[in-house]
Amino acid sequence: MLQVPFIRENKALVIDRLSIRNIDATKMIDDVIALDEKRRSIQAQLDNTLAESNTISKQIGGLFKSGKVEEANVLKAKTGLLKETSKTLTEELNETSGSLNDLLFQIPNVPHKSVPKGNTDEDNEEVFSVGEIPKLYDGALPHWELAKKYDIIDFELGNKITGAGFPVYKGKGARLQRALIAYFLDKNTGAGYIEYQLPHLVNEASGIGTGQLPDKEGQMYHVTEDNLYLIPTAEVPGTNIFRNVVLNEADLPIGITGYTPCFRREAGSYGAHVRGLNRLHQFDKVEIIRVEHPSKSYEALDGMVNHVKTILEELKLPYRILRLCGGDTSFASALTYDFEVFSTAQNKWLEVSSVSNFETFQANRLKLRFKNSNGKNELAHTLNGSSLALPRILAGILENYQTADGIEIPEVLRSYTGFDII
Repeated sequence: MLQVPFIRENKALVIDRLSIRNIDATKMIDDVIALDEKRRSIQAQLDNTLAESNTISKQIGGLFKSGKVEEANVLKAKTGLLKETSKTLTEELNETSGSLNDLLFQIPNVPHKSVPKGNTDEDNEEVFSVGEIPKLYDGALPHWELAKKYDIIDFELGNKITGAGFPVYKGKGARLQRALIAYFLDKNTGAGYIEYQLPHLVNEASGIGTGQLPDKEGQMYHVTEDNLYLIPTAEVPGTNIFRNVVLNEADLPIGITGYTPCFRREAGSYGAHVRGLNRLHQFDKVEIIRVEHPSKSYEALDGMVNHVKTILEELKLPYRILRLCGGDTSFASALTYDFEVFSTAQNKWLEVSSVSNFETFQANRLKLRFKNSNGKNELAHTLNGSSLALPRILAGILENYQTADGIEIPEVLRSYTGFDII
């Protein structure tokens, strides 16, 4: 959530940068400033009313002690009127503050100055690419056919048990899935991230804290009876560890990692682009999360990007990095880099990771602060990234490593799987 002082002091900048998202935010920003002016005016009236009431109350005691009962009763009647006024002002203040917060929740983060203007993923900017596209043997198959051929993933069984988008991993497919999770976690902890095992359901406050609510409410599975949400990513419970926390500057930076299943309702379209593992309702992901000093968060973002690079290079998968345009950047992010692996059998790029800096946007919602060198509380910066999301990584491995004799296992994973080929 954007801070009101920042909006007031940088009105033109905020409107200009939000236009990169293809949003004309002029009215929203004007309304924020108008509501804030109203809130300030009511607060000033309330403060004056309470101060006057307190002053008179002190006078009443003295008048009663002096025997000036009639004068005391006059002032007592006045305090009654002041209490009614303060009650009315408090109600107006709460209503105005609520309207202001509701409006702020609707305004996305201001994109970083490097974010290109654009509407769709076609406008994203490629900033890095590495790896040769492997030449497959004649008769090479897409991963959903390979999964059936080698009996390692059963999409039909998952559909029977739950529905489309909930695959069942079997045998060496399950072993490979587990190997990837362990490998990703080992890489992350080796880079200094502290491993956490996190809840798979969160409350509403947690969803609001990281920006999934109210923006992405329709994409989350909701347990209505308990008002809990199945997590769309470990970012939500992981970042909410720091909700309503005041850190010391010396505590920064903080880096954590965790594996969780993820649940998303948006997978509902049809066609080859969502077949097999390309898009799922339930999938596994290992996440990295950082809490940073504002002056160092973009250096940290570069470090996270380089960290994901090393993993993909060890897996020897051809990949590229995109800087997302304004129209494709998520609601809460200031700057996002997407990693895509090339799927040779499908002849397309598959997104496998997003690495983002949210600056103070999440921290303001979370009330995540640190005590700076001047002893004042300051909002921290939050970042996160997939390191990595498994479905499309697995699809890339199955398709790019297939041979006429079977699916070879990337060398870096063989100590985890215990086998070299499926």
